[in-house]
This record gives sequence, C-alpha cells and structure tokens, in this order.
Amino acid sequence: MIVYRSDKRHFLQDVDRGEIDQIIEKAFYKKLHRGTSKKEVESWWNSLHFMSRIMEDAEIPLNAGIAIECQIPQTSKRIDFIITGHDEQQKSHVVIVELKQWTSAAMTEKDGIVRTALGKGLHETSHPSYQAWSYAAILEDFNETVREEEIALNPCAYLHNYEQDDVIRNAFYQEYISKAPVFLKREAASLRQFIKNFIRTGDSGDLMVRIDQGKIKPSKQLSEALTGMIRGNQEFVLLDEQKLVYETALLLVQKAKTEGKKVLIVEGGPGTGKSVVAINLLVKITEQDMLTQYVTKNSAPRAVYMSKLTGTLTKSRFASLFQGSGRYVDTPPETFDALVVDEAHRLNEKSGLYQNLGDNQIKEIIRASKCSIFFIDEDQRVTLKDIGTKAEIRKWASREGAVVEELELASQFRCNGSNGYLAFVDNLLQIRETANIGLEGLDYDFRIVDSPNILRQLILQRNGEKNSARLVAGYCWDWKSKKDGSKHDIVFPEYNFAMKWNLSLDGSLWILQPNSVNEIGCIHTCQGLELDYVGVIVGPDLIVRDGKVLVDPAKRSKMDKSIFGYKNLLKLKQESTQEQLRIIIKNTYRTLMTRGMRGCYVYFTDNETQTYFQQYLIN
Repeated sequence: MIVYRSDKRHFLQDVDRGEIDQIIEKAFYKKLHRGTSKKEVESWWNSLHFMSRIMEDAEIPLNAGIAIECQIPQTSKRIDFIITGHDEQQKSHVVIVELKQWTSAAMTEKDGIVRTALGKGLHETSHPSYQAWSYAAILEDFNETVREEEIALNPCAYLHNYEQDDVIRNAFYQEYISKAPVFLKREAASLRQFIKNFIRTGDSGDLMVRIDQGKIKPSKQLSEALTGMIRGNQEFVLLDEQKLVYETALLLVQKAKTEGKKVLIVEGGPGTGKSVVAINLLVKITEQDMLTQYVTKNSAPRAVYMSKLTGTLTKSRFASLFQGSGRYVDTPPETFDALVVDEAHRLNEKSGLYQNLGDNQIKEIIRASKCSIFFIDEDQRVTLKDIGTKAEIRKWASREGAVVEELELASQFRCNGSNGYLAFVDNLLQIRETANIGLEGLDYDFRIVDSPNILRQLILQRNGEKNSARLVAGYCWDWKSKKDGSKHDIVFPEYNFAMKWNLSLDGSLWILQPNSVNEIGCIHTCQGLELDYVGVIVGPDLIVRDGKVLVDPAKRSKMDKSIFGYKNLLKLKQESTQEQLRIIIKNTYRTLMTRGMRGCYVYFTDNETQTYFQQYLIN
C-alpha cells in the first residue's frame, strides 16, 4: 500500500506549491483511515523539501517514479521515499531512501543499534543503514513481483541535518553501511550520484504500481522456519523494535555474567514478533555456548517446535531446549545463563499436575537464571490461574535483586501487518475504545458468517492452500468425544452441523495434523501459534445486549479448567472476580481472532450478538 505515488515532475510541483505535506496527510487518511500526528506531518514537510533539492538534478529523469510512505508487506512499517526507473541497460531499479532529521547520535554496544533524540530524551533505535537494508530485505522476500521480475532494490539513508562525526559511519556499523550507504548534510551530491547510478530513464511510476499490486507471499510461520534457524540460517529479518529487543537481550545476558542478575520485560500484542525474537534468542545464546532454555506455560508451542525439530537434533538435545514453566521449582540458583520465557502472561503461581508444587513460577524462573527474558501480553491472560503481569515480574525481580529493563514491541508483523486489525478487534469486543471501528482499507480478510456450515466450508477451502487454516471455538461445549469417539461435541441441530473437539491423541500437536481441519480447537491448543486463516465460533459465553458486550461464565463447559472455582471466588470477592471473568472471556476471543495472519472468519451462536457485530462491517 502506497500513500503517495507520482513522478518526479509532479512531486517537485507539489513541493514547490507548498502542498506536499497536505497532499500526503489527506492521502494518509484516505488510505489508512486514520489521522497522524502533527509531528509526522512536519517531518514530511521538512524532509521532503530536502529530497526535492536532491531530485532537482537534471540527469534524474522527470518521469522517474516517486512513492512516499510505502507499507512493507506483512508489517505495519512504511518506507519513507522511493524512486523507480531503469539503468542504462534498462534493468528495473528501486532506490529506497530512509529519511532522518537527526542531528546527532551516540554509539551503543549493540549490533546495528544507535542512541539518538526521539520524542522526549535519548532512545535506542536501529542504525539508519540497518533500517533501510532490512526494509529492502523484507520487500524482496515477500513481494513476488520484485523477485519474479528481478527488480533491483537499492537502499540508503539520508540524514539531511547530520554533520559528519565518528559515530554514524563508525566501523562498528560497517556491515550495514556497506548494504545501505548513509548520506549526511553536506553530501547531497553523493546521494544524487547514488540515485543516478540506478535511475537513468523513468518509468512514470509503473514499477511501483506493479509492486503494489503484486502478490504477497504469506509471512513464513515460525514453526516451519525453526529447523533452518537451529542450523544457523537467518530465517527472519528483524525490524526496528524487534532488532532492539534482540540486541538488548543479548547484551543483558552477557552483562549478567559479571554484573549480577538481569530481567528484561518485553511487552507486545498479537503478531508483534514476540515468539520470533524469543526463538532467535534461544538459537543465538545457545550458539554462544551458554546454557539457555525456551519456556512456556502452554505446551502447544513447545510440542509444535519440538515436532519440527525431529531429525535435526537428538531427542534429548532438542527436548532440553524447550521446557514448561513448572520445571524450575527445585532448580539451584543461577543454573542457567538465560531463560527465555514466551507467553509470560500464562505463568501460574503453583506448579505440578495438582498445582501443589513450588511458590511462584515467576520467582523460580528469575532465581534459576542469571538473565530472565519475559515476553508478555497481559491482554492474553485467559485463565483465573494466569498471574503473568509486568507488576508481578517487577516485584519478584526486586526481591531476587535483579535489575529490570523494559521494552515494547508495538508494530504488527502479522494479520497482514495491520495494527488497525488488532485495534478493530479491541474495539469490537469492547476491550478498549479505539479509532478503528471499521475495516475499510485494511488488507485483512475478516468476515462474519451466517452459519457454522459456511464457516467450515471457508476454512476447508483455505486449508487447501497450505494446510494452515483451522476452526476454533470458545470452550462452551463438553468434550464428550474424548471418552466416546462416536459422539460429537459442538452440535447445531438447526444447521445439521456436528463436529468434534480436537482428538486427544493429537494433544498439543493438533494444529499440525492434516486431518485436524475436520476438528475444532480451543484456546489451549492454538495460543502462541499462528495460522494463515482462522475460523472462530463465538459461544454463548460472550453476548451483546443493548449495545454492551457481556460475558456469561455459566455458559462455559464445566470441563473447562480456565475459570474453575469461579463460583466460590464470586462469594469471596464478587466485584474483582466478575472483572477477572470479563477479562478472561474477552481475552480468549481476542486471542482466537488474532491467530490468522491473512484472515479471520467468525460465527456467532447468538443472533443479537451477530447483528450487533455485523454493523461494523457495513461501510
């Protein structure tokens, strides 16, 4: 998706008339259906005036294509400025320019990371060359037009207010500067020459039209890429906040050896890349001959990852890398150099089959490792036993004498890179009020269907593409088929619809089994994992009455342990327990509805509820 697309001639005219910022702001709202900050509008005005001076070079053709604010496939990140055309041999080229208004930067100990003034105060961020290169790498990886037409991508960065110093081109960053050169305040001529090396004849913007309309290859799933990662392949290019979290975590692991215990809390919503960064850390820390493990409360991600590694490592080797959160009850202090805890919001107080072991899983993990890295999304707590909060982690870190750092993964790298979709779901479920009350303009296939049969048919069709579409539901139906295989669990007689919950023999590997498309999963078999498409049955535990989204825990199956004991808790602490139940049930559907990278289809069992939600899809 491109916010502004034109050619050099018209771009220069828009700047010369003093309208470029207004034109982009209007296009931004039209394309993204939201406004932007005054600061961003001012940055367009300032930086694009500098780019207009660069583009005034007579040797850069007037019909060279110009694109501004081009969204990178499968992410919510945007490329600042793009120039398209052909070289002297008529090969197609795209020049990517990352624009910065920086005046200074400071070095860090972290690969590809600098410190500069962003907003209030100094903050760590990607080196501009790393940023430009990574954007080009993602564009090439996911856009079939770029690959099939062999369009050359040439990234660079332009820091038009920055004077030469010993930081921005320091040898420490040379790996990325060599891939994406950085041009400074007094180097306009060099940037012009860089552009002219690739753009000798124009294309009137046709290249970006083809790229923008090109087929996007779905983002690779972590489970599929795991084997290559273990073998040392770079399966994922880490962007911006992901890179910062990764490098910060690696540095803290090293510092913990000599400086004392460290804790890193990384907050991020669905699709922000928490698990990708976590697995990359597991691999890198292991490569550095340090003792580490990947930890989750939910067994499904661990089972899927270990299944994918079969034949790659010995059973004992890969089994030792992936552990449950109750594993550390009796672990001696600082046994591990690092523990990487994914889905930390699912941690419990007690461990063991009967929840009678240990004191607190957060405390035990921090105590067992020199450095603990917690990836957390408090809006994905889905049982009454989930105690994973940032406050709880801070409390135990303090008691264990650990120094705490906190970072955030804010940008979407799933749901087709749409921050808007996640905001839409939050607004839809009345979890929080957002500006995204509709889906217009979002590149995500979301539908509300009229019957469970339509839902099943859609998922069966989508699953034929790559076995990556599944049905899931709220746990509102008893699991009768677990003991009697002849019975069905989720039955709608009026639709002649009858299906079973996921078979017990598949266990945590349900999401991988080809035949499981004919079964229905629940929160416990899909949380922490991803699909291309997900079909969600919203049960009677979530309804709408008089425009308000309500929850009814009594409609949950008695076999569901996620709210086990809630009636007794209501007697003791009615108000706080009711709030917990609202959070858990809404979070459950929020999590289910964000498992799909490309689409989500929903069937509501309650007619009034469906009618209410349907209005959000009417443009």
